[in-house]
Amino acid sequence: MQSYHSISAEVYNLDKPIGSSFGDVEYYSERLSQVKGKILEPAVGTGRILIPLLEQGLSIEGFDLSEEMLTYCRDNLTLANKEANIFLADMETFQSESHYEAIILPAGTFLLIDDDDKAMHILANFYHHLKPNGRLIVDLFLQPEFSEGSSHYRTFTNKQGELITLQITQSEMNHIKQTTTSHHRYDKWKDGTCIDSEFEIFTLKWYGINEFKRLLMQIGFKDIVISADYSYQQYPTNRNQVITFEAIK
Repeated sequence: MQSYHSISAEVYNLDKPIGSSFGDVEYYSERLSQVKGKILEPAVGTGRILIPLLEQGLSIEGFDLSEEMLTYCRDNLTLANKEANIFLADMETFQSESHYEAIILPAGTFLLIDDDDKAMHILANFYHHLKPNGRLIVDLFLQPEFSEGSSHYRTFTNKQGELITLQITQSEMNHIKQTTTSHHRYDKWKDGTCIDSEFEIFTLKWYGINEFKRLLMQIGFKDIVISADYSYQQYPTNRNQVITFEAIK
């Protein structure tokens, strides 16, 4: 699984600040509103989902593979005057004595796991860490539109007044592995001079709807509900929708 580094984590925090939502903050708030026990968010990132859930009074903790993302999460918790247990861990090897009433992976995070065996191991690990009747909620996206070799640019300005440019180049679509690979080039500029650069290879996997449902069933999950665009139980009708799976242990 890819890990966000210094500039990419900074861009994520600038682009998706606490309080921003794609409909997911409201959806997860509603779906988890009756949960009384502990909730876990793997790949917690900057706390964009975690902090609103804390503000709702839920008991939630999280971990991430990126120490840089966790630094932003800690800073955002301080700004929100909230506390949570957040720590460095990998979804595949994560172990805890705690068992959770819900584990959540919003915003397509699970698609960063581009190896089938690892994906199955991680789902089994989540299953193990859920209490009986605990819930796993996962957002996925279907195969995106992809044009090999095409590029687009984005720009951001941080609080120091530095300009950050991001070039995203679509590199390869692998229909056998069901993955897309893009190259992300970050450059940070000050007074017209490039002061830092970062390059990452960004691979995402896609699953068919029934394919992912069968994976969940193979692990042992039951009562699987599939929803589109954060409308509970509204079945997907096109490939551009966000697809949310909710499954019970």
